[in-house]
Formats: sequence, C-alpha cells, structure tokens
Amino acid sequence: MVNVGDTVGVEEEFHVVDAGTGALQPAARRVLRGADAEPELHRSMVETASGVQTELSALRADLLKKRRSLVEASGRLGLAVVAAGSVPGSGSTPSRVYPDARYERMAQEYRRLVDEQQVAACQVQVGVPDKDLAVRITRRIREWLPTLLALSVSSPFFAGQDTGYASYRTIVTSRWPTVGPPPDLGSAAEYDQVVATLVDSGVIGDAGMVYFDARPSARYPTVEVRVADSCPRIDDVVLLAALARALVTVAAEQDAAGRPLPEAPQVLLRAATWRAARSGIGGHLVDPVTRTAVPAGVRIDALLTHARPALEARGEWETALDLLHALRTRGTSATRQRRAGSQREAVLALAEETRLG
Repeated sequence: MVNVGDTVGVEEEFHVVDAGTGALQPAARRVLRGADAEPELHRSMVETASGVQTELSALRADLLKKRRSLVEASGRLGLAVVAAGSVPGSGSTPSRVYPDARYERMAQEYRRLVDEQQVAACQVQVGVPDKDLAVRITRRIREWLPTLLALSVSSPFFAGQDTGYASYRTIVTSRWPTVGPPPDLGSAAEYDQVVATLVDSGVIGDAGMVYFDARPSARYPTVEVRVADSCPRIDDVVLLAALARALVTVAAEQDAAGRPLPEAPQVLLRAATWRAARSGIGGHLVDPVTRTAVPAGVRIDALLTHARPALEARGEWETALDLLHALRTRGTSATRQRRAGSQREAVLALAEETRLG
C-alpha cells in the first residue's frame, strides 16, 4: 500500500541563454534534440522531471543527471541553461511560444500574459493516493507556502531592471486567473466542480491551467507544491523537496487525527505570498493564521518545528538542518545575483551554479 509522502519528485524549469552574453535564446528545440528534457511554454525555456523517488539521495542523483544532460546538450551549441525564476532578459521582448497546439492556443487567448511569462519554477510532487485528502492537504499546508517561496527566491531582475523584488516571478504569474493560495475547498468533488466551471466558462483551457501554489496534480496521484522559484543550486531544490514532503505528511496526520482545517482569510494568504516575494528571507514574513508579521528567521524556525516530526521519521532532519544552514549562510539566489558586478555577470554566475549543481 502506498502511503502519503512515500514518494517525491521534482520538475525544474530552465532558461536557455547564450553562453557568452547571457541573453535569452529561442533555441529550446535544438537543445532538446540532445537532452533528457521537455519543452516549456517559450522557445527559450526547457523543463526536466525527476523520476518518482523515495529517498532524497536518489532524488538528488536523478536531478543532477537530468541537469548534466541539459548542460552538455546546450554547451555543444554555445548555449547554457539557467535555473532561476527569471533572468534580466525575461519579459524584455515577445518570444514565440514553443510550437505546440496547446501553447499556441494559450498565446492567442492570454496575449501579453504569455509574452511576459518567461519565468521558471521549481515544482515538488508528493505522493498522495486519495484526491479528497489531497484537496484537504492543500488547505492545511497553505499557510507555510510563502515561507517555501522566501527560501527559493531567485528572480530579482525582469525586463532589464532590478525590480526591487526577490521573486518577481511570483508577481508575473499572479496576473493569471487561477494563481495564488489554494482555495477554501474540502473535497475532490468541490475541486473538480470549480475546475469544470473554469474550463466551461473559457477562463482556462484545461485542468492543467489551474496554477494554485499547491494543488492536486492534474496528471498524478500527488499534491503538487508549485510556489517556488527555480533554484540554481541542487541543495536548495533538495531542501524544498524535503520540506514540502514533510509538510504534506504532517497535514495528512492532522487530517487523520480529525484536526479542524486551519482558517486564514484569503487576503492574508495572498499578502503573505506578496511579502515573501518582495523580501525573501531578508525582512519580515506574514503568519496568515495568527495574523502577525514576524522576522523571516522566526517563521522559518516555526516551519522547521512544524515539519520536524515528519523529517525525523524519514531520517531527514539533520539533512534538512544542514541544507537550510548552508542556504542561510550564503544567502538566497536573489541576494547573490544583486552582488554581481552587472546583469550579464549575474546570468553567467547563475549558469555556472546550474552547471555545477
């Protein structure tokens, strides 16, 4: 029998750039001919998906293998790949979508939103075999999702400017009609009815266009945690996977114990997400349940305390502590990018981090 949290997987999105200038290149088709990867919305983007894993060590090895395939394929073409929420060239000029009927329909319907959707995410899939439970789990974990975002922030530059945000990817994606904290739904039937209404009304084209920060996957028996920016360092990806799986596991245990679903106004959940996108771990974060603002470190420590039972049960507590300490010591990707001498140097440093894992 498969239990909640037994499996975990990660999907990573990447930008394709010129290896010398760091400029975005619409070269995904050429890269994909030699890489173990898939197309994404734009011709300057590609995506990888890990296999279904049970151990963090296996997940890390799988992700590294996928990255090496991309790095080698792009390198042969004088290109590089960048795992980051955005690069300075994101949103600067309209980019044709990848030649796929679904992407072309999206471009026709959403116009400028698609033009500017040159941003990349890191998505964690945690095994949840029951969809009713999956819907309730998204309610139970949503208060912690802004903290995961704050740890991942890697998109300070957009359209050639420093945006002032640590995750401008979050701001770009927030304009879509089905983005943000998971809604107040309690069953698969309720969730499916909402999705069907959105499709029937023409707001979205299919169930895959529900982009909530956490959702029951449209394809797999999983909860998909999709709030994070793409991360150049594999260590940070593994940390996000460990924390996301622990949050899902604790939520399932709370559900089994009959704990009431936590209440938080949607406006505060959205505010908590905005706050995390604005300042990452460098300022305050919002606790949407207690309705207080606290230093980011306090909120991160609270997440660790909340997730600790699940991390310890899987033997991942010390790993998570070490990975988190390393992240806090070196700073987020957004912080490191701003320390670069120029935007070009920031992109090339991101490409090198991505290459090294």
